[in-house]
Amino acid sequence: MDKWLRFAFADQTSPGMDGSSVQTARPASDEELLDAYSRAVVGVVDKVGPAVVSITVRQRPRARMPGREGAGSGVIIAPDGFVLTSNHVIEKASAVEVGLTDGNVFVGQVVGADPATDLAVVRAGATGLPTAELGDSASLRVGQLVIAIGNPLGFQNTVSSGVVSALGRALRSQSSQLIENIIQTDAPLNPGNSGGPLVDSRGRVIGINTAMIAVAQGISFAVPVNTAKWVVSELLTRGKVRRAYLGLSGQVRPLSRRIQRYFELTASTAVEVVSVEENGPARRAGLREHDLIVAVNGKSAATVDDIHRSLVGQSAGALINLTILRDGERREMRVVSGEA
Repeated sequence: MDKWLRFAFADQTSPGMDGSSVQTARPASDEELLDAYSRAVVGVVDKVGPAVVSITVRQRPRARMPGREGAGSGVIIAPDGFVLTSNHVIEKASAVEVGLTDGNVFVGQVVGADPATDLAVVRAGATGLPTAELGDSASLRVGQLVIAIGNPLGFQNTVSSGVVSALGRALRSQSSQLIENIIQTDAPLNPGNSGGPLVDSRGRVIGINTAMIAVAQGISFAVPVNTAKWVVSELLTRGKVRRAYLGLSGQVRPLSRRIQRYFELTASTAVEVVSVEENGPARRAGLREHDLIVAVNGKSAATVDDIHRSLVGQSAGALINLTILRDGERREMRVVSGEA
């Protein structure tokens, strides 16, 4: 136990310089610290638990395969029934049911989904529902206490706790797209907890649980709530998330040391343009096959993922500055992005 924690509880008196009684802290026992930890977790579950739901889906049948059921969790973010969950929980669903911890079950409707961030919004057919408070994931710190809550398969809340292990991770979604700024925790995720909230010690949602590594112990991931806020806003106002796109495909290309030195490049690779979409933004800007993209908006582009990162948060119509190498020359290209 950290020393400062041991002095955080009961006070005791000691004589002051003038002979008066002065309150001083006495060391807290391990039992007191564990009790305080337990009270914090219980308080969070009492506060957030009623807003955590189970989501049961009936998936559309595929060729020669019957439809099947799936399950996950979600969290109510508005009293009129809007539920935030993971995209992979409701993907290809033909029917959705939302179950509360009090036993009520409502028919759900998928409002919108964003595979790129593995987030989705479902609306339950009810009003006046309990809600969870959304926090600020930008204020998270490594080592901070977090609690993962789920309501899988219709059971009451399942709870696990841990700390933030790392911030700013990148994770491939089930659609193979790169999700940026992922929260890594050591709070174990139980089966069916995907889509449930990751909350802080004050009961504020700071992430949506999205994945775990089954072959590793204590490695779980959550999409930051600040990302979720933006996605929810896009889904509720437009029905989809608008993203900038360039209309090209590329591959990583090694650069020789001579080229790196000559053009003063920090990276040993660049992105070679393999194909350019006809009438797409890149084609209109003059990009060609075999151009080497070395920077986007002034930042080094060593991989295709670097280009994806540069487009995060950019809307359609944004001006994207590409630095390319062509025919032994460095060129600056300006691309007016399209909408993905």
